[in-house]
Amino acid sequence: MKYSITTRLYGFCFLVLILLSSLSKQGIAAQTDTLHLTLDEAVRVALESSFGIQREKIAIRTAEQQVREAWGNVYPQIGGSVSLQRNVRTANPFAGTDAGGLFGTLGALDWLIFNENARQQNEEELTLEDFLDRQTQGYEQAGITPPGMDDNIFGVDNQFVAGLSVTQALFNGSAFAAIRGAEQFKQVAADGFEREIQVVINDVRVAYYRALLAQQSVNVLHASVERLRKTVRDVQRTAEQGVISRADRLSAEVELVNLETNLIEAENNAALALQALNFAMGIAVNKPIQLRGELVKVDLPDEIPLNPDDAMLFALEHRPDLRQVKGLVELRDIESRIVRAQYFPVISAFADYAYLGNIPDNRTRILRDPADPFSFSSEDLGFFDSNYWDSNFSVGIRMNWQIFNGFQTSARVQQARLSKKEAEIGSRQFEQGLRLEIEQSIKNLMTAQRRIDSQSRNIEKAELNYEFAQRRLNEGVGTALEERNASQLLDQSRLNYLSALHDYHQAISRLELAMGRSLDQMVLHFSQND
Repeated sequence: MKYSITTRLYGFCFLVLILLSSLSKQGIAAQTDTLHLTLDEAVRVALESSFGIQREKIAIRTAEQQVREAWGNVYPQIGGSVSLQRNVRTANPFAGTDAGGLFGTLGALDWLIFNENARQQNEEELTLEDFLDRQTQGYEQAGITPPGMDDNIFGVDNQFVAGLSVTQALFNGSAFAAIRGAEQFKQVAADGFEREIQVVINDVRVAYYRALLAQQSVNVLHASVERLRKTVRDVQRTAEQGVISRADRLSAEVELVNLETNLIEAENNAALALQALNFAMGIAVNKPIQLRGELVKVDLPDEIPLNPDDAMLFALEHRPDLRQVKGLVELRDIESRIVRAQYFPVISAFADYAYLGNIPDNRTRILRDPADPFSFSSEDLGFFDSNYWDSNFSVGIRMNWQIFNGFQTSARVQQARLSKKEAEIGSRQFEQGLRLEIEQSIKNLMTAQRRIDSQSRNIEKAELNYEFAQRRLNEGVGTALEERNASQLLDQSRLNYLSALHDYHQAISRLELAMGRSLDQMVLHFSQND
């Protein structure tokens, strides 16, 4: 029996280990699955995963909550409070004065009233001492402890207060200006979010083009290494035949090792470029990806303005970060209004309701027989008896006005005005920087176009030169050194062409970033204006 239980336990543990191992392998497989991406797909991934975009989304939600908070200052304010107080000892408010003697003689009033009634009915009158003795006897017959003259009639053992207060602002300049400021801040956050999208798209494009350049450079170097390996084998064979010197063979072998080293470095740069692309997209840097694309020449639409003046006018209208900067100027102006509003009063209406309870520990009430002033009875009142509870309700209008605060408001107004001037200077500086950014983008784009045209023609010449060198080498009239030099020129021409293509695509992306709109949007805008 014990053997059976142990066997089952081991079997169960074995199944658990198999299950955990399977899940672990699935998790590793999910992490190592290669992600194949075009440029558009990489951009879409970044728009979902970018850290910058996630932060800007949080900024927008924060701004929305600030708008709600600002509106809360003009909505009705409702507050409630509940308190329960136990008075262990209550001071006599008349202690130390002669007023306490007044309450000590209140018992004589009953005696005077009794004698007055007796005189009117021709009955026997009593002295004060006899009257108090008969009262005491009546209390004793009823089993009631007579009230002591030393008792503090102002003391209440338990006090309970429940209150509800409603306040509605009628005029509050700071609150109304704060609402406008919160709305403006929300718009500033929205412009920042739009600009962050554009920046992320540009960063992904730059990283994608850099990775493409690194990969295609590896392909060029790999092809060059294969050609040089073939050349080295030919050189070694001819050296063994005594056609060329040993120095030529060693030179070719050294050149091969150097080129292979360059290939290793290029492969490492390509791997690093892919990781940089992962980081730009906001995904794990160790996530394997494969690019589905290559650097090719694309023609720029004729509608794209390459005139700096036209491009500047377009950018002034569409750059979200320029609207953001101008929005900050407006925000500083609103802050100045908020501070100036402190010169004016705050007027509000209020309504207060309170429910109060004064409950003694001894809730026994003494009752006197109307027909017999010396006959008493008692009854116990409940905790919530209406004799102990009452309510209070009041309404009104309140005005609060800070008439003088040591020139603090004046100083804050001046600070707000200076902040606005500083924001205006920043706005003008931003426009100047925008002009420089646009002109640089246009010049870089035009330079990249000329480099592409130049290198395209140069590749044709380099390929023709390499064919001639191979033919001469095969015919025995050329040397291996000439063939290797022609191969190096061809590789360098191809790398220069790829670099020009890379810079061209980057220049287009940076032009879109500078203009604040994509090429398609710019084409649509200028075609409609034409």
